[in-house]
Parts: sequence; structure tokens; C-alpha cells
Amino acid sequence: MNVANTENTDSIIVIGGGPAGLMAADVLSAAGHPVVIYDRMPSPGRKFLMAGRGGLNITHSEPLDTFLGRYRKAAPWLAPVIEKFSPAAMRDFCHLLGQETFTGSSGRVFPKSFKTSPLLRAWLRRLAAANVSTRLRHTFLGWDKGGAALFRDAQGKTATVRAAATIIALGGASWPKLGSDGSWTTALADKNIALAPLRPANCGFLTGWDNDIGARYAGEPLKSIALDFAGHHYPGECIITETGLEGGVIYAASADIRDTIEANDTATVHIDLKPGVTAEKLAERLAASPRKQSLSNTLRKGPRLRAPSIALLRQHELPADPLSLAKLIKHCPVTFTGIRPIERAISSAGGIALDSLNEHLMLKAMPGVFAAGEMLDWEAPTGGYLLQACFATGAAAARGALHWLDQNKRRLA
Repeated sequence: MNVANTENTDSIIVIGGGPAGLMAADVLSAAGHPVVIYDRMPSPGRKFLMAGRGGLNITHSEPLDTFLGRYRKAAPWLAPVIEKFSPAAMRDFCHLLGQETFTGSSGRVFPKSFKTSPLLRAWLRRLAAANVSTRLRHTFLGWDKGGAALFRDAQGKTATVRAAATIIALGGASWPKLGSDGSWTTALADKNIALAPLRPANCGFLTGWDNDIGARYAGEPLKSIALDFAGHHYPGECIITETGLEGGVIYAASADIRDTIEANDTATVHIDLKPGVTAEKLAERLAASPRKQSLSNTLRKGPRLRAPSIALLRQHELPADPLSLAKLIKHCPVTFTGIRPIERAISSAGGIALDSLNEHLMLKAMPGVFAAGEMLDWEAPTGGYLLQACFATGAAAARGALHWLDQNKRRLA
């Protein structure tokens, strides 16, 4: 092994410069501890910037009990973590950085700038002022037999770092070109740490289109629709792709759809193409259309369906009876046969199993090492829930490290 240096430091090291890692560094530095952030990319927060490409949805304004329910199976253990760094605290933190926020009509919370970059720049300035240092282009390789962290630097040399405590916030496995590729699973498995498999979340799905809908309408939205699956109703919109569907309502139902495909090979959702109109009213409009009018014009002028919605209907044999056709418009089945790759998902599910952590997010098998962010085993829909949990677990891991250091100091005293 080509070793660049071996360093023993009193600093706390944070491995991963995304939202969870930056928040951990912020809490630690505010408590007066020296902190060094290691990141494999040329600059911190690459995926954070990507998250704000269409507008940075930082959190959500809905009541906290409803908010916490969005985390599904992880809600019981995430609830106290998020209660200690709540959506209100998230907004206050943005304001502290000079980034005022506003609440959109959907309840989602955004910075007034609507962008990630001003917030990230202000945050990095704050960390630099608190003497937090960064070591970029350092790829985490795992730990040596003595528990020191190993990194490969930009020159290909290996650096060994033994720190006072370590926070790992290495992300999941979605969008690996932005830094988080899931390679850390090997290092943790080598330490006998239980891991749930990393799986795509907030992802698109594949369907065998029967006509040229994919080629002709890829990128086109299905607007003002509602999706029904597994007893849940999701209003919104989605996007047609060459191979299936993705976007808003698909992401909202993606965990259930994914689990069903993994169990049964397929999953059939039903899309209401006119959620504001009853089937009976639609049937009246269809019946009133001129008989000589083409079916496409009838669907366009009567129910006022857009071309992509009509193309979706044409995946099925269209009934001549107006009421039967109206019912198809209200309950159009789409069968998914596969899941888009994790590399193209917005986020990932799976990661470090809860049983591998103590109540302070410390790895039971590795005292002094704490984990945060998307590498923990939880998932959430888009809408501010992903970032909120990353920030909150980053803060929780930092508090855990502070508690552990304090306890160790008392033992040594």
C-alpha cells in the first residue's frame, strides 16, 4: 500500500460532504470541536446542488404527526430524531444563513432564492469561519485493523487517519457520479455491520408500451391526474418516458410499487385521467359528441384529454359504450414490469440496519463511529422529507459523538 501519511488527530472527522455531513460538522464546530470534512468530490454538496436543480424543496410545512408518517416503517425511530431538528428548526437554520424561506401552495418549503447554491455558499462560509477544514478528492476506503480511517487522495496515495471520533455520511447509491455510489457497503460488511440491500427509491418504472407512445411522447407530462395503488390515492402528475413512467405521483407510490414488483414481478396501477369529473359526467360528454367525429377528437373535445393521455388510453381496446369508456378514463390500468436502475433514482432505500446502531446513531461494532443521512435504512417521498431527515440525522449523529466524547472524558478523568 502506497501510504501518503499517517495522522493522529484530536479532530472529529466527517466523511461525506452532503447535507448530513455538513450538518454534523456544523453542530460539532458550534460545540467548539475541531472538525475535518473528507469528501471524494472536488467540492462539497454536489448532490445537494442537484436536488435543487428544479427548486430547492428544503422541508414541508404540514403538521408534524403527518410529516413523520411519511417515513413509513422508519417513522418510530426517526420521530425523536426529527423532533429534535424539526421542519421549523430547518427553516430557522436557513434564516440563520441569510436565506429566507417561503411556503408554496402545496405546503412545500423553499428558499426565497429557490436555489441551492446561495444557501450552500453561505453554509460553507459559516463552517470555514468556525475553523472546519475540508479535504477534497479523498475517497474513503474503509478502516485498517486498528480502526483508523483509510483514504485515497487525488495522487492515488493512501492516507491513514486516527481521529477523536468519526461521522460517516456517505449517502446512498443514487446518482453515483455526484459522489455517493454505495461502495461503503463493502467496508461496513467487512466489519460485520448488518446492512439492508440498497434499492432504488423515488424512481421510475418500466412498462411494455404496446404502441409508439414511448418514442412519440417521451418527456411529455400527464397533467392533473391521480394514481391509485395499494389503497392509496395520489393526485398530481407524472412524465412519460421511452420505457415507462416517472415523476410526481409515481415517486409518491414508488415504495409500494417497487416492493410489489420485487415480490410478484409486475405491479398494476390505475390512473384517473380526469379526477375532477365523475364517470357519469364524462359519459354524457362522450355521448354528446358528433357521430362522424373521430375517436381522438371525441376524447380531445369531450373529456378534454391531451394527446399523451389519449395515447395512454390507446394502450387498451377502447370500448364504444360511452359509460364504459368513461370508466376507463377514470381507472386506466398501467402494468409495470420493471424498476429503473438505482443510478437514475432520486434516492435509495436500505443501508445500515437499525439494529447495528445504538440510540445515538453510533455503530455498535465500532465505538466512536456514528452514521447519518441516506446511508441509514430509511426512505421517504420527495417533498422536503428526504432533506429534512438527512439534516436531522446529521445533527443527531453529531450530538451522539459529543455525548460519547464527554462520557470517555469522564471515564479517563
